[in-house]
Amino acid sequence: MTSKEIRELPVAEIETKLRETREQLVQLRLRKNTGQIEKPHMLRVYRKDIARLETALTAKKSTAAA
Repeated sequence: MTSKEIRELPVAEIETKLRETREQLVQLRLRKNTGQIEKPHMLRVYRKDIARLETALTAKKSTAAA
């Protein structure tokens, strides 16, 4: 997902996507440890997506509080 797409989502949707992405990252790490990983570059992609989601979530919560 791009930052622009994430910023357009409501807070509840961002939290849902964040939870799903974290679960996918955990599953991918488990597969990596067992040697069954096909796309190792996805670890980086998921980490960056999580960072984007957390940044957007923090920004939306701070604007809502102000």
